[in-house]
Amino acid sequence: MIDSIFCVDDDPITLMLFKKVIERTEFSKEIHTANNGEEAIQYFDELAKKRKVNLNISYPKLTFLDLNMPIMNGWEFLEIYAQKGYPNLFNESKFIVLSSTIDPQDVNKTKIYSVVVDFLSKPISIEMIKNLKETYI
Repeated sequence: MIDSIFCVDDDPITLMLFKKVIERTEFSKEIHTANNGEEAIQYFDELAKKRKVNLNISYPKLTFLDLNMPIMNGWEFLEIYAQKGYPNLFNESKFIVLSSTIDPQDVNKTKIYSVVVDFLSKPISIEMIKNLKETYI
């Protein structure tokens, strides 16, 4: 079981489904969520601040990121995340794009971000999580 997972998506139904599937498959002890990239940056900023004081603070092992969101989309988030260069974070936290997009260019574009390890199509399913458990646990 992974200690912590983070899901960034603007759709409340997707977030609810995500939580249910993660709980049902016992994939993670903790599930954190954000509604857009801006909230996600704030989340990682807070973790980085806490980590300066307490090195035992851990980052989510996996972050599921939607691409199409208001306020700050997934692409904008990935750019800012990369620019900030959170200390030691790239070794601890990996990203899985979870999107409804069917544009093959989006899949290829994610490959320029070293933190993105996979691209999955919505909706998330129990079968997807079972496959991820084999890879990340």
